[in-house]
Amino acid sequence: MAETFIPRSDFLKVLSERGFIHQCSDYQGLDDKARKGELIAYIGFDCTASSLHVGSLLPIMMLRWLQKTGGKPVPLMGGGTTRVGDPSGKDESRKILTLDDIENNKNGIKQVFSHFLTFGDGKHDAIMPDNAEWLTKLNYIDFLRDVGRHFSVNRMLAMDSVKMRIDRDQELSFLEFNYMCLQSYDFVELNRRYGCILQMGGSDQWGNIVTGVDLGRRMGTEQLYALTTPLLTTASGAKMGKTAAGAVWLNADMLSVYDYWQFWRNTEDRDVGRFLKLFTELPMDEIAKLESLGGSEINEAKKILATEATAMLHGREKAEKAAETARVTFEQGQTSTDLPTITLTQAQLSQRIGVLTAFVEAGLVASTGEARRQIKGGGLRLNDEVVQDDKLLIEASHQDQNGVIKLSLGKKKHVLLTFA
Repeated sequence: MAETFIPRSDFLKVLSERGFIHQCSDYQGLDDKARKGELIAYIGFDCTASSLHVGSLLPIMMLRWLQKTGGKPVPLMGGGTTRVGDPSGKDESRKILTLDDIENNKNGIKQVFSHFLTFGDGKHDAIMPDNAEWLTKLNYIDFLRDVGRHFSVNRMLAMDSVKMRIDRDQELSFLEFNYMCLQSYDFVELNRRYGCILQMGGSDQWGNIVTGVDLGRRMGTEQLYALTTPLLTTASGAKMGKTAAGAVWLNADMLSVYDYWQFWRNTEDRDVGRFLKLFTELPMDEIAKLESLGGSEINEAKKILATEATAMLHGREKAEKAAETARVTFEQGQTSTDLPTITLTQAQLSQRIGVLTAFVEAGLVASTGEARRQIKGGGLRLNDEVVQDDKLLIEASHQDQNGVIKLSLGKKKHVLLTFA
């Protein structure tokens, strides 16, 4: 944040003290709008998967804080731009999705926002337009004449998202090259339709967002603003939201509540304070106390982070249930029936399923080859006993009194195997 600028609006105060701000096109102008309660802001979400992952939480939390401080949030569904593909941060062209795929993905993504925002017809209620509403109706010749003439190809080629692909001799399709024109036009259209004056996004979107601000000026809108967040990585340098097991999805049908809780519980020590500020609404003085904990006490702060972050997405009751499941599993050494569970057929049990296949079926490893490597390193457990034989067959004698078999990867990932 600009060193000499001290925000007076609740919105920028909160974002500043919690570490959300990387760049802003005009701090003073944006602060003034926020203080007057005139801030309508949007963030675009393309429909490339049926759920957002935890890497999208930062922009979602920005929209949430906007609403809580008197602004109007606009999560924009990219039903139109998803057909083109954003080249930002990509090494290769994105897979072209069918219209049905895009629609299904959009419906899956919508579920997440109901947990973070209040929608309705009120002044500060969130709305969720889809840019397909206007992009699919554009006449190409008219668009080139009215909008395209404001874009400099020289400037577009200098954009990081384009330059990176060209410098690496990686193909950038004409389709993708047009993406920044469409994103910029979204900003203008949202201003005309809803009075939206701010676009927010990750730091990799800065070039696209300020191009939209410039397009608005050229096309006669009121003053538009840009605000971006820092690139979010863990203390060890890993990209937020990516794990060895894959993406940390926000939809419960793609990642269990328990696994989501565990993701936050496994936060690195150095990240606890930062993540409490970004992904919970705990007061700053309380976060300061938790952040100062050292040694094994930092684990208590991690549990609070996990429960608070999970409660925001899945509700307090489910979050506390996940916390209790973890406590029973790790502190008491018992098998909790609330652990993630998969059900196989009795026929598979009678035929004695191989241990490698069982761990793949449980989703704890991606392949039998990975399962074999984990066994060599002592990483797989069957009913809390280390698996030493990769030819071991799972049979009825492995079931406990409730007919359950517990599979574990390391000490923190568990799945119950049942048969029906």
